[in-house]
Amino acid sequence: DSLKGNTLLTNGTDPFSTINWVMRDACIKDKDGAIVFNAPAVEFPDFWSQRAVDVVSSKYFRVVNGVRETSIKQMIDRVVNFIRYCGVFDYYFQAEAEINFANELTYILVNQLASFNSPVWFNVGVDENSPQTSACFIVDVEDSMESILDWYKTEGLIFKGGSGSGVNLSNIRGRGLPLSGGGVASGVMSFMKVADCNAGAIKSGGTTRRAAAMRIMNWDHPEITDFIRCKADAEQLARQLIALGQGNGIEGGAYDAIPWQNANNSVSVSDAAMAYQRYYPRSTAVVPDMLLQSISQATWECGDPGLFFEDAVNRWHTTPSKGPIVSSNPCGEFVRPVNEACNLASINLLKFLNNDGSFDTNRFRHVVSIMITAMDILIDRSHFPTPKIKESSRNYRPLGLGYTNLGAMLMAKGLPY
Repeated sequence: DSLKGNTLLTNGTDPFSTINWVMRDACIKDKDGAIVFNAPAVEFPDFWSQRAVDVVSSKYFRVVNGVRETSIKQMIDRVVNFIRYCGVFDYYFQAEAEINFANELTYILVNQLASFNSPVWFNVGVDENSPQTSACFIVDVEDSMESILDWYKTEGLIFKGGSGSGVNLSNIRGRGLPLSGGGVASGVMSFMKVADCNAGAIKSGGTTRRAAAMRIMNWDHPEITDFIRCKADAEQLARQLIALGQGNGIEGGAYDAIPWQNANNSVSVSDAAMAYQRYYPRSTAVVPDMLLQSISQATWECGDPGLFFEDAVNRWHTTPSKGPIVSSNPCGEFVRPVNEACNLASINLLKFLNNDGSFDTNRFRHVVSIMITAMDILIDRSHFPTPKIKESSRNYRPLGLGYTNLGAMLMAKGLPY
């Protein structure tokens, strides 16, 4: 129904034909003014900002059939045509609806009404029939060497495709605990350090950005104190190196010489743990109270770890029969059980303001329908790093359609927030 009537954005016309196209130069410099990326004469709409031109040209123009893209038309056509083909093959629409859908999606993307997550732009229509399109993955790891090594491999494939991964490490036994074959365990932190190196070596999307990872540990794990302090202690070391003359940028210098720089850390706390803090606020004898003080101190020093409220999260669980929620993705907006992936997109709210300041609700609903349809089509055509993630994602079909420019829209309407 969204492809019928007066909700159409294009009215049957080629969405590219209504735009004034210009040739722009894309250039990105580092903090010292040295050019790190340069692409002269790339084609964009005249209303796209220079920052948008620079970012898209450097990160999302891909090499297709041996030739690097030089126009936003090529990039959008690459993605839209893939989704259009899959939509027809999987019986989402037929004939006129297929054409309308492709035109509408193209119009939405080129006019910046909405945008897919980065893996769609990285991978769709490049060189795979089943590209990785989800931005957020939640994986699991068990207390065995085989599972730990599988965790490294799975995360490496996720990072390679331009996506992020979250994991709860609490199943791995603590350092010094006995092993079934004799000897003692090296502990979570030792394996976590290998995973950190893995993430640092495999840039997301090939070479276009740093990997994104979330590490969560339960508050009662034997190594929780080391987990809480690991990034704060590394930060102290970085400051010492900087004082000795090392660079202080996020790439290179001191921060390349210290561990724990490729993940966000969070401590999973239960209602019971938080209750100790409420009833014994000054007691240094109560472990959870000391735990929260340690978390607060470390977070003040370096920003990590955060808190993951496990009982609160699971009270809002929409499919509890699938198992408990023990982790989130690196940014925290995808909170689901293990072995799932989520495809994301964002709608630009500022684009739906009319000249009189009113919000175009019908247009907004239409864009929601087109984007959700496109995202759902991608689920059955996407690549997933493990059979478990593939099966779970296709069964539960998690999608995340968010928005951007809420603050700008409210300011444009003169509304305080």
